[in-house]
Amino acid sequence: MELKGRVHQFGDDINTDEIIPARYLNTSDPDELAKHAMEDADPDFMKKLKPGDFVVAGKNFGCGSSREHAPVALKAAGVAAVIAASFARIFYRNAFNMGLLILESPDAAGALKSGAEISVDLDRGEITDLGTGKKFSSQPIPPFMQELLADGGLMAHISKNLEAKRA
Repeated sequence: MELKGRVHQFGDDINTDEIIPARYLNTSDPDELAKHAMEDADPDFMKKLKPGDFVVAGKNFGCGSSREHAPVALKAAGVAAVIAASFARIFYRNAFNMGLLILESPDAAGALKSGAEISVDLDRGEITDLGTGKKFSSQPIPPFMQELLADGGLMAHISKNLEAKRA
């Protein structure tokens, strides 16, 4: 599977409060959360974001509290994937559970700049800057994880499998 979009670059240690501020945690509605995605890191993020764009960040993306709202907000906002040098452990797990694609690539995270057009080949684990032609690698997403993501996350994947067994 290949994805294409623009880069929105952030630095190191972007915490979950910057991804979705605590003042909005009184709702679990994905559409409402999406309106405030990355608001404390970049107040204009949602004005610039187009569906299918990428968040690219440095090390330790998603640090802080273990709120599932953070990957939900990014996914609902239309972010195709987060590419970072590294992820906080709980965010990494929550992202896959909630159906948000994340890719670890220190080289891409250090080189890609806001506004760059990129493509991501999930099967090969390859990120390409379409302007420069420069390629970066990430761990390929195994087919079963791509299926989990395509189903919308862990719970949706489990529900789909249970329904298939009942049929």
